[in-house]
Amino acid sequence: MSLFRKPYQSASDESIMSALLKGDKRAFDELYSRYAVPLKRFFLRMLWQDNAKAEDFVHDLFVKIISKPELFDNNRSFKIWVYTVAGNMCKNEYKKQAVRKVVTNGVDTHYAISDQSVSVTDEVHDSFFKRSFDEQLEQLELKHREVFTLRHLEGLSIREIAEVIQANEGTVKSRLFYATKYLASALDVYNPLSNR
Repeated sequence: MSLFRKPYQSASDESIMSALLKGDKRAFDELYSRYAVPLKRFFLRMLWQDNAKAEDFVHDLFVKIISKPELFDNNRSFKIWVYTVAGNMCKNEYKKQAVRKVVTNGVDTHYAISDQSVSVTDEVHDSFFKRSFDEQLEQLELKHREVFTLRHLEGLSIREIAEVIQANEGTVKSRLFYATKYLASALDVYNPLSNR
């Protein structure tokens, strides 16, 4: 019983899931504090920068975790497992969106408009780059977008990504190389060192 009383801050994700499986709901709070923000970032990148959708997906994912912790295999890395589940949720959403793509007056409603105000020049440049980056990222095939997002935006290692997408490390590196090359070329206009 003393295991449940000590704070979870230094505990591994896997031991926290074990505690959650045994009924300790405080363990859930620690997992949420560790993963809610990174998962929301992941969902934002994978789901058209739609903030409301990203929040809904984070909520749905944590509902799955707290209501069915037994779905987690404690012999696996929790981080890899949770990103695998998140990736599968995105793939299911793409299938739904392929059936009913929402476009109004030629403007894709998945893109949010920034309302921050700093230096006008910087804001304009940053917003153009961000919009271009998001548009180009979305142009990538799902398999390339997923590895780029996991590696460069979520910080997973090549090995972890291989486990998440259930492919070998060579495949991950190949997809990552393709995605990086494509984005670098597509966004070359924003490179201050390019010869335009």
